[in-house]
Amino acid sequence: MAGGPEGPGRLERLLNWIARNFELLLAVLGAITVGVMDLFGDALGDDATAAATVLVLGAIAAGSLRQRARADHLADTVDGIQRALEGMEADRLADAVDGTRRALEGMEMVRSLTGSEIGAELRTARERSDSWDFKGGTGTYLRAVTLPECVARARGNRSNLTFTIEVVDPADTRACAAYARFRRSYASTASSSDPQTWTADRTSKESYATVLAAGWHLQRLPSMTVHLCLSSTAPTLRFDVSASRLIITQDDPAQPGLLVTRNHPLYRYYSVELQQSRAQARTIELSQARALDADPTADQTRAFFESVGLPLPTSYSDGEVREIVDKALRAENPYPV
Repeated sequence: MAGGPEGPGRLERLLNWIARNFELLLAVLGAITVGVMDLFGDALGDDATAAATVLVLGAIAAGSLRQRARADHLADTVDGIQRALEGMEADRLADAVDGTRRALEGMEMVRSLTGSEIGAELRTARERSDSWDFKGGTGTYLRAVTLPECVARARGNRSNLTFTIEVVDPADTRACAAYARFRRSYASTASSSDPQTWTADRTSKESYATVLAAGWHLQRLPSMTVHLCLSSTAPTLRFDVSASRLIITQDDPAQPGLLVTRNHPLYRYYSVELQQSRAQARTIELSQARALDADPTADQTRAFFESVGLPLPTSYSDGEVREIVDKALRAENPYPV
């Protein structure tokens, strides 16, 4: 009884083998037939011998074709498996590369900046950004580099541009005095590169210059929007926010800064903080300001500030007004690369 199941198994394997090798068996039988014919000589005619020979050759050809078909099918199968494996390897490699990239980006989400790195990162931030938020003291770098470069790029690309600016209120004498004291607190240190003394009057003129620069550029780029706010508090840090990153710096370019990329929570936290700060500041409407020439005169400059509700002090001479114009349109880059 124990051998019962093995009998049908052997018979099934035998039948399968015969089916797979039918052509070869036919060829062997044909060859034996031809050999017998040769032994008996004239017992069978030449036609029968030729027919048997053709049968053998046909069986061999059929077997060869089937073997080739099997070989081709096997090759196709192997090739398909190889491509599948290669595809799996490519997917794994792509996943590995993507994971590595994300890890590196995660490492770079918050980074300290020193020296020329600050200017380099600010330049990178400007490259593809169609928006810019700034909060700081008087906006020297904003006037010298950020505004003119972003406006030039938007004009060249015929794209929209939005600037949101918050600086010290130049008409708030207490805020200007507080900011000047803060700047003087480290003016004597070895790291300070500013040869001028910070006073309340200088702070006021620098901030007036930023207002003028924003209005001047706005009048030359129809696709530009400017939100301008004036703060009654003296900030100790500068915040530059582009579409891709946040860069926090100090008023002394020799001091380190901080880079925060958009995908880091700090980027969102500071964005909300800056929005809240602007909500508490005084807003200046620039869209209806008086027109400014390429190089505004003292009278044009006075009329401009009158039209935006921020009149210049009556004590300012034409020379002092020209000083504001120079600061607005020809400011020096504090972060040269």
